[in-house]
Amino acid sequence: MKQDYHQLLKPELIKSVSGLALIARVIVDGYLSGHNHSRSVGPGMEFSQFRNYEPGDDLRLLDWKMLARSGRYYIRQSEIKSNIAVKFIVDASTSMLHKEEGLTKMDYAKVLVASLAYLSQNQGDAVGLFALNDHRLYSFYPKVQKQHFNRLMLELINIENEGKWPEDPNTSKNLHDRSHKELIFFITDLYEHSEELTSFVKRLKTPKNEVIVLHLMGKNELEFDYKGTVTFEDLETGARRKVDAKIAKKQYLIALEEMMKNTKNTLLANDIGYHLFKLNENIGEALQVFLKKRNKLI
Repeated sequence: MKQDYHQLLKPELIKSVSGLALIARVIVDGYLSGHNHSRSVGPGMEFSQFRNYEPGDDLRLLDWKMLARSGRYYIRQSEIKSNIAVKFIVDASTSMLHKEEGLTKMDYAKVLVASLAYLSQNQGDAVGLFALNDHRLYSFYPKVQKQHFNRLMLELINIENEGKWPEDPNTSKNLHDRSHKELIFFITDLYEHSEELTSFVKRLKTPKNEVIVLHLMGKNELEFDYKGTVTFEDLETGARRKVDAKIAKKQYLIALEEMMKNTKNTLLANDIGYHLFKLNENIGEALQVFLKKRNKLI
């Protein structure tokens, strides 16, 4: 996949509807042009087989590559209605403002959501957005209309990070529909005080949906690449702690590995997908996760 989109990852572009939509289009089009993943043959339809052309068939479904190879006329036969609701739930707590190389986790989350929403829209899916913290809940319910994408981009750039994640696990109550097929992406840094995030995401799972946690982490967080005496500040509480980086590194990395392992195992035990994404990682990986999980629902 081409890496051209990286030069577009600038805060001023991410903060505008046109800029964020441009980034999403470049990412998705670049990914699909480099991978044969685009199985859509019309809004909400998937093709799974070919049949011989018959008089009266729609010529737009004629497979010209098959004609060139075999000299015969074949029609791509669509047979499965595949519209689903795709919902993005974004952690809008203050810890998502952690910044590395000029971009915050929230910047990266917005690019992730925009790209996945653009791909979802092209598949004919209804797309919705939710973001929350202990100050506010942002709700933008799923729709299929084309203009809905730009409205979703506006909602996305207007999300403000405040406070902490809500402690009440019932906040998930109105964010999903237990009676319909849904693909839910929860974008978070999984920074929690008493398993409030883990409890929340476990309540999202139903027999009819697929839930995936996209865990955002920065390179410095994962490697603790600091030197000398460093003062760390908790973005949610304001608490500060001064440490000797060399002494603290080993203990920190052991605790981090244990936390990530336990969280992943808990989610997988509840049939919830878990994927770690570094802030410098290729976003095409998230598109691949989306396509695989979507195919499980259709």
